[in-house]
Amino acid sequence: MIMEYGMIFIALACVFGFFMAWGVGANDVANAMGTSVGSKAITIKQAIIIATIFEFAGAFLAGGQVTATIRKGIIDTTSMAGSPEIMVYGMLASLLAAGIWLMVASRWGWPVSTTHTIVGALVGFAIVGIGVDAVKWGKIGTIVSSWVVSPLLAGSIAYALFMSVQKLILGTADPLKNAKRYVPLYIFAVGFIIALVTMMKGLKHVGINLSGGENILIAILSGFVVMFIGKYFISRLKFDPSADKDFHFTNVEKIFAILMMVTACAMAFAHGSNDVANAIGPLAAVISIVNSGGELAQKSPLPVWVLLLGGGGIVIGLVTYGHKVIATVGTSITELTPSRGFAATLAAATTVVIASGTGLPISTTHTLVGAVLGVGLARGIASLNLNVIRTIFMSWVITLPAGAILSIIFFFILKAIFS
Repeated sequence: MIMEYGMIFIALACVFGFFMAWGVGANDVANAMGTSVGSKAITIKQAIIIATIFEFAGAFLAGGQVTATIRKGIIDTTSMAGSPEIMVYGMLASLLAAGIWLMVASRWGWPVSTTHTIVGALVGFAIVGIGVDAVKWGKIGTIVSSWVVSPLLAGSIAYALFMSVQKLILGTADPLKNAKRYVPLYIFAVGFIIALVTMMKGLKHVGINLSGGENILIAILSGFVVMFIGKYFISRLKFDPSADKDFHFTNVEKIFAILMMVTACAMAFAHGSNDVANAIGPLAAVISIVNSGGELAQKSPLPVWVLLLGGGGIVIGLVTYGHKVIATVGTSITELTPSRGFAATLAAATTVVIASGTGLPISTTHTLVGAVLGVGLARGIASLNLNVIRTIFMSWVITLPAGAILSIIFFFILKAIFS
């Protein structure tokens, strides 16, 4: 069976994997770009250029030499050694199901979790293809708990960060002078945190395994480098005192806009390295099963062209369809300025670092939406659009079952066609 249809399976896996990567680009890249566009620090065109370069770089450079076939150990595959074709149908069904759900969600501008979409799809196929016992339900419980934990954690950090901006800069007698003094320190914090995200999330795939101390040392050095670059650009800014007449902080926000450029590039890189695996993990599994003549390896070596396919899909998804979710995250939840957008993005990145260190499975989407909510709350509940928030929460709850149901349907269709 595997040998007979091998090339067809690989071709389908490439098409479905590309479609899933397209969905990641259309839906998830808003996590990296939504706050920057919403705060008007960069235009949508600039966001697409930044994301194209840094998402692709993250996906390609740090997206994983070896992707575990079974994403995050959600399915126990020991019982399937005798029927590898079931695994192939399951992976194909999961990719197609996840791609379709992400397309639907992006069409409506819902920021959903690509990780949870593919997890839901894998669980759906495992229940009908292998049996309920094959699903590691403890893992699913942890994922469900992260729906609450990651937005709460990111929201709290964002709230605290924005309050510090209020206290140190916006609420003082001379906000512009204080912005010049304190923003370089915030830029250091961004450089430090994002370097840590990249070291912890990305580089272990490339075979660079550093100790915790080495990671922190490199992150501190990166923080200083980014800080000096930021200081240089701030020194080049031209300030117009008359601009502050209508909006008291126009000149201060110019300084924060520089900070947003840094966070946008960094978040895009971290996201590309982290989430490309959602699309190419199942694809790598199919290629591995076909090439080995039906052997189920726990890890599959990843050909370079698969990373290129994943990175390319993410970029095309963003360019063609990403604007809808960017609008939801950046403008619909609460009104953002560069200083608010910065607090949200840094809080989200910090949460990713904490989660990497503690092994908590989180979704970048939930984290960033939580952080934007935290910034909104710092300005009072009236500044939040509660209708949009309700819709977003509903779309999160639907994601796991939607992925599962679609996956079950496609699994039976594929099984009927090929067996």
